[in-house]
Order: sequence, then structure tokens, then C-alpha cells
Amino acid sequence: MFDKVAVVGEADIIFALRALGVKIFSPKSLEEAQKVMENLAKENFALCFLHESFLEPLREEREALRKKFCPVVVGFSDYRKVTEQLERMMRDVAIKATGSDSLVKRKEENEKR
Repeated sequence: MFDKVAVVGEADIIFALRALGVKIFSPKSLEEAQKVMENLAKENFALCFLHESFLEPLREEREALRKKFCPVVVGFSDYRKVTEQLERMMRDVAIKATGSDSLVKRKEENEKR
């Protein structure tokens, strides 16, 4: 059964999530982060929030996990802005889930209304 949630990022950003029962990982190097990503599938995690600083360096690991049912890897930013890469990822997830990207709108599109 898949019932675990993981967050991978810098310790000072994600530490408070431990109180919510979320498993946190704060790798000190890219090699540690790669090992964390490899272990996510083995430990039956359902969802992994991956800090945007790891998105590009861990592209291959994310692609390998994408072929499996779980865990679903979603990027996050510690700032209140959505980067283009995160937006593309969410658009891909929306298309996979619903067949459409109508759930993901650009800010400029919403402001025109």
C-alpha cells in the first residue's frame, strides 16, 4: 500500500513538515539526493515533493520514477512564485490525469478575464 509522503529539500525549509508526519530528506550532496530518489519507490512512497533546486539535476531519476505508478514526484518552490519548469510539470500531470491542461492556467490568461 502507498501511504507515505516525502519532501526532499534543504533542512531549514522543510523541517517543520516533520510535525505533520511527512518524511523529510535533506541531502547534502547530489549523490545523496540520487540515493533518496532511488529509495522512494522501494519504501512505497505515494508522493514526493522535490525542491526546485533538485528538479534539473535529478531529471533522470524523476523520469525513471515517472514510469512507475508511485511515487508521484512534484516540484515545489520555497518562494511564492511558480517557475516555468514547475508549471510544465503540473501541466504534464494534469494532461496525464484528465487528458487536458485546462486546469492549469497561466496568470496572464486569468488576468485578461
